Amino acid sequence: MGAPVTWLPGGSVGWALMALGYVRPARPEDAGEIARIQLATWRTAYRRVLPQRALDRLDEAWLAAQWTEAITASPSPRHRVLVAVEQADEAYTVGFAASGPADEQALAPDEAPLGADVAAFTDLLVEPRWGRRGHGSRLLAACVDLWREDGFSTAVAWIYDGDPATQKFLASAGWEPDGAARALDVDDQLIAQHRLHTYFSPPSVAPRTK
Repeated sequence: MGAPVTWLPGGSVGWALMALGYVRPARPEDAGEIARIQLATWRTAYRRVLPQRALDRLDEAWLAAQWTEAITASPSPRHRVLVAVEQADEAYTVGFAASGPADEQALAPDEAPLGADVAAFTDLLVEPRWGRRGHGSRLLAACVDLWREDGFSTAVAWIYDGDPATQKFLASAGWEPDGAARALDVDDQLIAQHRLHTYFSPPSVAPRTK
């Protein structure tokens, strides 16, 4: 998975100070910063993939409201939003990941529902100015740890065909194309995507004592 994981389920300050970067569950007060990172990253990384007019219409306040709902009123305990934090002279939120059970948004056209043991990324973003510092790897590894805890054994993620950076990042962690493809209609422009998947073993179960 790349960089070692510092995973803080409770946001422990003591652990945080020992690391240059760590991952923790998102809090309601993180919604605005998540929206800012999402908007900044899309407008930088996807400016050659998505129509400019669609990027220009994105509203940061609306995105923040959506993330507040995702954090405070998630559909299930297996829907999670995590944030990556850079610990320097002070703490900076630099990226985030959101995932949950694979639903209809994870499907290719006319595809049957995926199994209950399949998780799906909806977002995995690190603000470009904080790239190449291990934050994406920490987010990914923390998600895999939680997916195992939640009983998943497979995960899928859709990526844009014009996004080789994400393709390379996930491939380096063992993700591979599963053959599924689709095209999103964005402002009357079809944007091609293909799906990656990965498998991981469930957590080991300790033997019962007599």
